[in-house]
Amino acid sequence: MTIRVALAGAGAFGLKHLDAIKQIADVEVVSLVGRELDKTREAADKYGIRHVSTDLAASLALKEVDAVILATPTQMHAAQAVACMEAGKHVQVEIPLADSLRDAYRVVDAQRRTGLVAMCGHTRRFNPSHQWVRQRILAGELHIQQMDVQTYFFRRTNMNALGQPRSWTDHLLWHHAAHTVDLFAYQAGAPIVKAHALQGPVHPTLGIAMDMSIQLQAANGALCTLSLSFNNDGPLGTFFRYIGDSGTYIARYDDLFDGKEQKIDVSRVDVSMNGIELQDREFFAAIREQREPNASVAQVLPCYEVLHDLERRLAG
Repeated sequence: MTIRVALAGAGAFGLKHLDAIKQIADVEVVSLVGRELDKTREAADKYGIRHVSTDLAASLALKEVDAVILATPTQMHAAQAVACMEAGKHVQVEIPLADSLRDAYRVVDAQRRTGLVAMCGHTRRFNPSHQWVRQRILAGELHIQQMDVQTYFFRRTNMNALGQPRSWTDHLLWHHAAHTVDLFAYQAGAPIVKAHALQGPVHPTLGIAMDMSIQLQAANGALCTLSLSFNNDGPLGTFFRYIGDSGTYIARYDDLFDGKEQKIDVSRVDVSMNGIELQDREFFAAIREQREPNASVAQVLPCYEVLHDLERRLAG
């Protein structure tokens, strides 16, 4: 059975999904939605996509569409995810699920009402480097004592990953912290029970804090310290240090090293080294097998409850 997909968001991350889907058998992107029609049509022509629109509703009206991937601005995620499910379409929404806890609950409620597959793009669960660590944890060979994580970008202007102007404002807490908050609870194997945060000055134009420090503790005592910055003019990206009871591991994107900087081969952990492809494969497999996917909207909901609590503390 070929799964026919509509992809909304023809920007930097949407193109990553299009490249990933090309590697997956029996999946076809039949509709592409973007903000600017000419640019969207150009991308559609490159990937051989027949239907193009600037309106998600036009794609949802297509009977042939089985599922939707949302790579749209954060502020649109929740409402669009609900609209997809109400139209009878399975949905994968890019991280973050929402930018408020109320909206996150709306998405989870829609999934429960419809019974459709609804997944959020918490890619760190799928990156081979983090999968390798999780395999050690599940085998009982490693227990996380502490995670030290740095998420660093240089974004003093409103640009996307391709260096192009953004139509929306990114957020350290609701987007970038979500990756680590979810991964920490997932790898620690216990819910987060304590959370604290500090933030630096608010940018006068963007209206967001450009630096943030977050401290977490899981119910089993494991700790996580997360530093985030949009001011960092140095090595960019997110770097994870796992400190366990039987080893230390450092993940830099898809590369993994031990505490002595010896590289670990993670090429055989899964069928690909591309975390986005592996994430998409899980989405389509869950549709075919009629099961809950890893990183379902229900599974990642506790992450957004923690973010909500941190936001309240920062506002107070």
